[in-house]
Amino acid sequence: MDTKNMGDGKIISLPSGELIFKLDSNKDNPILRPEDSGLTWQENGEEKIGAVFNGGGEIFNGKVILTPRCHKNYKEGTFLDENTGLERRCLENYISEIWLFDSENGSNFKRLNSTVIKGNGTKHKDFVYGIEDIRIIKYEDMYLLIGCGKVAPAFKGKNADRIAIYSTNDFVDISYHGIVDAFDSRNAIPFPEHVRGKLYIFLRIHPSIQLAPLEGGLEQLLFPGKYRKYWEKIYSNRDKYLMFDTGSYPHEREKIGPGSQIIKTKKGWLFIYHAVGELEREILEIYGVNVSIKRGYSICAAILDLEDPRKVLCRTRNPIYVPNAPYELLGSSEFPLDVPYVVFPTSAIVHKEKLLIYAGAGDKYEILLTCDVNKFVDYLWKYCRV
Repeated sequence: MDTKNMGDGKIISLPSGELIFKLDSNKDNPILRPEDSGLTWQENGEEKIGAVFNGGGEIFNGKVILTPRCHKNYKEGTFLDENTGLERRCLENYISEIWLFDSENGSNFKRLNSTVIKGNGTKHKDFVYGIEDIRIIKYEDMYLLIGCGKVAPAFKGKNADRIAIYSTNDFVDISYHGIVDAFDSRNAIPFPEHVRGKLYIFLRIHPSIQLAPLEGGLEQLLFPGKYRKYWEKIYSNRDKYLMFDTGSYPHEREKIGPGSQIIKTKKGWLFIYHAVGELEREILEIYGVNVSIKRGYSICAAILDLEDPRKVLCRTRNPIYVPNAPYELLGSSEFPLDVPYVVFPTSAIVHKEKLLIYAGAGDKYEILLTCDVNKFVDYLWKYCRV
């Protein structure tokens, strides 16, 4: 895979004098569009366009594999939000499944095979409202596929998210291991190796990020039901395992969550995460955005100590990417979208010193963001120490 023509990222000075890092958006974005994958349907004589987004990624046999969630045959609806008493927009019949795609150059993807990971009750009954946001974590010779199994309808369901665990050796035969049914959580990302004898996992127990040890090691992931008491213990100790809390910065005010798999670098573990909150005008202007975003998703990063990952060495004070293209902001006639102001990282791959971050956009498309990994880590080390 040739990454020479992919962007290296930029260090930009804000009017305040603070330096921020900005990931480069691939020239072919969006790299996955639903209409190119047959995710369309007719409704009352009108073509409707589905969604393909939030794909985990990894390199396998020299190619990049992506596992985006795919949706079609859904429609807009409304529901009463019991928390606010207000009527809110939702998407009805919004049940996703996972398709596999691959690419030789990292940006032009095609359907890998006919493999589909379903979460609609046809394969098992422990969740039936879709499987979402699978991340790929290479662990020794195995690939862990860890996503979110929905036990209640999207948008409407309280306590609807369960960690769903799969594994594969070849991305053809995929084994299902069950769900973590002890608590509501999504965006779970285990470390790719033990650290000083412990295997850690990042969790998003709303609205913050936890980092917990897996006392049962890899077996706790492969047999989640057998180790339910260990999962219950993690939930009981969620305050103890709190790693990153909301509220530190405006763009992280509402909620934060793990993004991609963790990357080992010379300076420490590189951790990419997402945040939801208000995006400040000073940042938006750098991206050429002239609208106010009171609630938007953004991409952030941290570096953790190699020997003790609970020790945070660096953390961005400003996002490294915010919504700025039509397919990330409000959509357009060319790029209709389902949810505005969304960029959502789900994969980070290092290849030939280039960091490739795959992310969802507008809950509709898959995009690729890149930078020189050494340049980025050096920036974090110099300007984002905690």
